[in-house]
Amino acid sequence: MNMKIAFIGLGQMGSGMARNLLRAGHDVVVFNRTRVRSEALAAEGARIADTPAGACGKSEAVMTMLADDRAVEQVVFGENGVASALPQSAIHISCSTISIALARRLAAEHSRREQGYLSVPVFGRPDAAASKNLLVLAAGPLALVDRCRGLFDAIGRRTFVVGADPSQANAVKLCGNFMIAAMLEAFGEAFATTRKANVSPATFLDVMTTLFGSAVYANYGRLVAEQKFEPAGFALRLGLKDVRLVLEAAEEFAAPMPLASLIRDHCLSAIAHGQAEQDWSSVTRVAARDAGLE
Repeated sequence: MNMKIAFIGLGQMGSGMARNLLRAGHDVVVFNRTRVRSEALAAEGARIADTPAGACGKSEAVMTMLADDRAVEQVVFGENGVASALPQSAIHISCSTISIALARRLAAEHSRREQGYLSVPVFGRPDAAASKNLLVLAAGPLALVDRCRGLFDAIGRRTFVVGADPSQANAVKLCGNFMIAAMLEAFGEAFATTRKANVSPATFLDVMTTLFGSAVYANYGRLVAEQKFEPAGFALRLGLKDVRLVLEAAEEFAAPMPLASLIRDHCLSAIAHGQAEQDWSSVTRVAARDAGLE
């Protein structure tokens, strides 16, 4: 069943997601701070709002895809924000990678206003968002999840329902991003060693992708082997943000994550070397530098 949707946040991920909602036949109103990105979608049938409140005032659901906690707080709780305008019984679907603490705050505030809330972060890079190939994580009241399944089907290839508490989806997303970061750390160390052994990076990558049989290994491994860190699909500064958030969650739950602490320090080292806007796979340059390769 088609729905009236507001979509807020038209960055590299959000633009592809909103476009796929339009293609699925949903009625989409968009808002983005940089209006030119909204105009690109207007050419495909979206309507443009001037404020977050204006986007969601008559919507059945609002989807937000924003960079971090601060951006989500501003859009939801700020002047002309989502919380003040979303109709009762309408649903805020937060697709952003945010802290567990903010997810809890959003769930509580929307409940107080008799609005629905779901945490629905996604796995996938911008090309996956554009091709409707995201993995969708949904958590929140099951009745709300069921109401929105058509939206999830429009943006992704598979939806995982991970729990009734919205913050559970954020925990899965943060830990999943940590595992990708851990893979990048392993790639960085292994590529540095094999390069010093005069092994072709392409050959090593071919062996590893055959061994592990993973698209994630293949895609990220190719970026590292080719040293192709620009343009960024996911900026390193955002990767650092996610590692900090998973460490924050680990501290709350008394679950030590020593590897995450190492990765945080390596992200800081990379940023100190001017890599903040490079793809987060460029964290592998830290191991290369340590090995005397840069």
